Amino acid sequence: MLTGSWPPRKRLSVAAVAITIIIVFTTISNLHYRSSNSVMKLRLPPYNKGNDPTKAETVGNTTLLELLAPSYIKAILDPKDKEFDRLQCPAPTPKRYDYLQVDRSDAKNVGGQIKYFFALNLRQCISILPRLMGSIVETVRFLGPENCGLSIVEGNSDDGTLEILAALRKDMGSLGLEFHFQTSDIDPKNGDRIEALAALRNLALEPLINNPSHYSPDTAVIFLNDVAICMDDILELVHQRVYQEADMICALDWSDIDPPIFYDIWVARAINGDTFWEIPMDGGWRFASNLFWNHPPSRQRYDEHKAFQVFACWNGAVVFSAKPIIQNKIRFRRSKPDECFAGEPRLFCKDLWIEGYSKIAVVPSVNLGYSDKSTTKVKELHGRVSEAVKGEDIYDGSLRIVWNTKPPEQIKCMASFEDHSWVPWNQGFETKSLM
Repeated sequence: MLTGSWPPRKRLSVAAVAITIIIVFTTISNLHYRSSNSVMKLRLPPYNKGNDPTKAETVGNTTLLELLAPSYIKAILDPKDKEFDRLQCPAPTPKRYDYLQVDRSDAKNVGGQIKYFFALNLRQCISILPRLMGSIVETVRFLGPENCGLSIVEGNSDDGTLEILAALRKDMGSLGLEFHFQTSDIDPKNGDRIEALAALRNLALEPLINNPSHYSPDTAVIFLNDVAICMDDILELVHQRVYQEADMICALDWSDIDPPIFYDIWVARAINGDTFWEIPMDGGWRFASNLFWNHPPSRQRYDEHKAFQVFACWNGAVVFSAKPIIQNKIRFRRSKPDECFAGEPRLFCKDLWIEGYSKIAVVPSVNLGYSDKSTTKVKELHGRVSEAVKGEDIYDGSLRIVWNTKPPEQIKCMASFEDHSWVPWNQGFETKSLM
């Protein structure tokens, strides 16, 4: 249609609408397909100030983020929403997880204590929120909102992560779960990175620490990274902690490169004390595809998609007992001066062993990536929970882990990919015996 004869005001209005549509389309496309440089570099997500168009563009007096926020909230609350491309998740295996639900009468019998406590530290991850937060909401609804708590600590985001999470507060309250949300100026890029990360993780656990009577010693802490995760992934981790009578259960996370390699190599240690894949002295990744190359029992259970014991793990998603937290036994921390330099999750696992919590395991059927696209690829390569448990025989005794309460004598210390050596597993605590 020709517009030359339109009044100037009408032509201006049409142009404004057209520009707005272009901006919205471009922004959403960028958010959908943003690459994960952090995973390729085995670091935290990049923090790029001032580069987010959702804050730079305005329509009238409304920011583009404010226009997009309702779409994000809707996608998070409605698992059937198609507004954003995201990891496609199956319905959980029927009846497998029903026993994890707690009805209201049972909740009253235990004094209304929270049974499932979700904890997250999130930064610069707006593109993952529909899937990550959407799966958490689905899981909370399944487990019973009155039995769940959710604690989120956001820090240093300028991509809209803060605004979307803050906008969720009302809906989380309406859902009926205990919701804690706070922001922090702690920046792991400034100063001691591990000390900052430990502080952020402890902030996420503050509700447990400050109000322990509100939680049971058996409360399951579900601590998630900024991963694309499905409801059945979360429920399988919770189930395996109960089924294996474990102290801590971990997923497997994979890097966003082709082909994907196991990501959390700096933290994770097999039950023999070594890294999950061999790291040569030059720090190369050429052996990354050969997991558990020097511990055949772990490799066999990994190949069979059966849970297996490790010394330490985190791997994108964990479920652990709240008991050592609410009893003030353990906190996330940095290395002591006389300890190997290590990440706060590995030190957390080390402290669990020292306090007598030795039942730490990996569930190889739960495979995660740090973007929707990455997790989709990873699940195609390494399998999905629904596939792994489909033909499972509940009477198969081989599914259960035979726990070893004795730690390996030495642990691979890896200050960097080029600097690694063997040290006593309890270095810095040699005089403290196992509980």
